[in-house]
Amino acid sequence: MAVIRPGRGIYGYERALARAGMGPVAGADEAGRGACAGPMVAAAVVLSDSPSRRIDGLADSKLLTARARERVYDEVMTKALAVSWVRIEPAECDALGMHEADIQGLRRSLLRLEVRPSYVLTDGFPVDGLGVPGLAVWKGDRVAACVAAASVVAKVVRDRIMVDYARAYPEYSFEVHKGYATKAHQERLERHGPCPIHRFSYANVRRAMVVAP
Repeated sequence: MAVIRPGRGIYGYERALARAGMGPVAGADEAGRGACAGPMVAAAVVLSDSPSRRIDGLADSKLLTARARERVYDEVMTKALAVSWVRIEPAECDALGMHEADIQGLRRSLLRLEVRPSYVLTDGFPVDGLGVPGLAVWKGDRVAACVAAASVVAKVVRDRIMVDYARAYPEYSFEVHKGYATKAHQERLERHGPCPIHRFSYANVRRAMVVAP
């Protein structure tokens, strides 16, 4: 069995796998796992190995400003060989538990890719049932280009969803905190009680059901 040693730089994993004849490579990541409101979004991306289609400024979505994420997102959507994403709605997050929701979201997004990968890189957790080999990479969104690209797609898509929800539920200011349990969100949650997009398996949401008038 060949040992894959990634090279330097964020494209090192893809280059090493391509040299071993294991391309194309897909990366997958999620956004919203830790939020107490809104869906979790999982995304998968297959990047081109052409230097002319490299994504300028590609990095883990958490390291980019909102403006930079939007720019990188646009480049990914233009230059990638394939992009897909799926929503795991709050009720399904509650029913599955967040770990299983994470795995299922990553799997669904990878299986929806229009370009079938020969190898898969995922951020943090291994994903089975794909029919191709894969590797769970610690902090994959910081060290593997395709995973970083997936992290940007998932984050931008989810942020846009939460901005839309802010129009439907203006009392929670979802456009600001995106459903995460910030102090401001918790104050609004306790004042108004949960709304339909809150995750009712979360302890802070359950407590707010009692506190709210």
